[in-house]
Amino acid sequence: MQSRLLEKYRKEIVPALREEFGYKTVMAVPRVIKVIVNVGMGRFAVAKDTKMMERIANDLGKITGQKPAARKAKQSIAGFKTREGMDVGMVVTLRGRRMYDFIDRIISLALPRVRDFQGLPISNVDSYGNLNIGIREHNVFPEITYESLKDIFGVQMTVATTAKNQKEGMALFRKLGFPLKHG
Repeated sequence: MQSRLLEKYRKEIVPALREEFGYKTVMAVPRVIKVIVNVGMGRFAVAKDTKMMERIANDLGKITGQKPAARKAKQSIAGFKTREGMDVGMVVTLRGRRMYDFIDRIISLALPRVRDFQGLPISNVDSYGNLNIGIREHNVFPEITYESLKDIFGVQMTVATTAKNQKEGMALFRKLGFPLKHG
């Protein structure tokens, strides 16, 4: 069974983008390559609270459906109380079916649950057509139950595309259903 967002992309979005931008082939149409989900564990890493890090990894795994990889500090920074090699973040890279299912959940479930959400600013789409989304509280995802919620952390997501510029990227994201503000 195909993801409903992938089906929508192939049947509706590709023909619409080909008409709008005049692409000669289907392969020239911008598409989503991957979604990178990142969590920084700054204050938890400094405290060296391993149980907290395990809970963050567990919650991130529930949200993405994939085990997160730990990211280590590249250099020691005394001001941040970090040492080289210390775990300072978790990252998950999603591709294929999981990626489309995750994007569908972001658009239809997570973003509408964000408090005081007014839409994503156009500035979140960079000049290469990639979208960056920051969510302050991870509890907007339906996989996280309030009973198991001990700590709230932020999640940063990057939706990488094959778009050549910001205009193509914004057209792709609007057609996929991302709530971008008009500007």
